[in-house]
Amino acid sequence: MEPEPGEQVFFHGHPSWRSILDFYLKGVLVAVALGAIAGIATAVANGHVQIGWIIVAVVVGFLVMIIIGLVRLISTTYTITSRRLTINTGLLKRDMHETRLERVQNVNSTQSLPERLLQIGTVDFDTAAGAEFDFKFRGVSHPREIVRTVDRALQEFQASPATPPPAGV
Repeated sequence: MEPEPGEQVFFHGHPSWRSILDFYLKGVLVAVALGAIAGIATAVANGHVQIGWIIVAVVVGFLVMIIIGLVRLISTTYTITSRRLTINTGLLKRDMHETRLERVQNVNSTQSLPERLLQIGTVDFDTAAGAEFDFKFRGVSHPREIVRTVDRALQEFQASPATPPPAGV
């Protein structure tokens, strides 16, 4: 997302890696299962377990898990500027959801107990647009800081002189 002229970026980031910790834990189990399957397959085929194939299966499982996790994280970008909130998702197919600051009515953050321990959470924005899109920053580090950042952006927006919308909007 490119800021408009005169627009200040307050936050630009991705969900925290801690937000997909459960995905990584499941990936470890899958990698171990792949190693077990490789061990069984080599024992059946050769009459003895070949450790090399087990290692290859586990390492490939770990690498695939890490790559998929990184793609999941970098394919979502959250931005807070002095004029708007933006959620961009996807790598090949991109979706962008945006709301203007003047449409934000409430900002709430939620954290379950595991999320509090991991210092992540969800920031939910209630907008004047209604329930057309579930506008949430999910899995962000320190969600209360995000709420404060939006509050600061709203204060600066309300204090700034009214500016006409950009041409073509």
